[in-house]
Amino acid sequence: MRIAVAGATGNIGALTVAALERNGHDVVRISRSLGVDLSTGDALEQALVGVDAVVDVTNAPAAGHAETVAYFGTTTRNLLAAGERAGVRHHVLLSIVGIDRVEGTAHYAGKREQERLVAAGPLPWTIVPTTQFHDFAAMVAGWTERDSVATIAPLLVQPIAPEDVADILAEIAAGEPQGHHADVAGPEPQDLVDMARRTNESRGHTVKLVPTWSANLGPEMAGTVLLPAEGARIAPTTFDEWLAGQR
Repeated sequence: MRIAVAGATGNIGALTVAALERNGHDVVRISRSLGVDLSTGDALEQALVGVDAVVDVTNAPAAGHAETVAYFGTTTRNLLAAGERAGVRHHVLLSIVGIDRVEGTAHYAGKREQERLVAAGPLPWTIVPTTQFHDFAAMVAGWTERDSVATIAPLLVQPIAPEDVADILAEIAAGEPQGHHADVAGPEPQDLVDMARRTNESRGHTVKLVPTWSANLGPEMAGTVLLPAEGARIAPTTFDEWLAGQR
């Protein structure tokens, strides 16, 4: 199949491209750095000529609530409209487990807008909600690190390996549209603070972690809010296995 990946130069995008190519597909890379701009639609229609399926793993720049919703709304509308004109038969959206249970986060609001547009849009679709990635904890700590001290929310998550996400997206894109896919998660729950500590240790990075809630990751995410629902699809790679590859 000819499959386009929107956000192809990002972490998950690059892994998804690689997974699709391993499976023998012809992959079209969509990214602003490659000359295709989802915000304006520039070169998008040409990129989708002959494409059977689109996988959207795009991210939004850090911004406020309204700006994030507007960004995701614009890029998703452009991608769906161009896909309809090109005759795309399957639109796959990577989303996040629990976004319907968390109101205050700008990124989650943007993802909800994406889901709404895809579900109401012109193309057959599959929305794939996944839990946080294995590298999420260290990334979050990095947002606030100053002078070897970082704050991090004490979240309970069930993280998944980025490579597993890419493999699942590649499999789904090559299949029939499913609508709302079951939640996708890693094998076991983890404490975000402990994950960050262990990741930094494995990388030889010394930082003092201070557990605290923040504007982006507040108490509304506490408890089981971010865990997958019953009947979730469980990916194979544990956090320990992923961590071993970081050393």
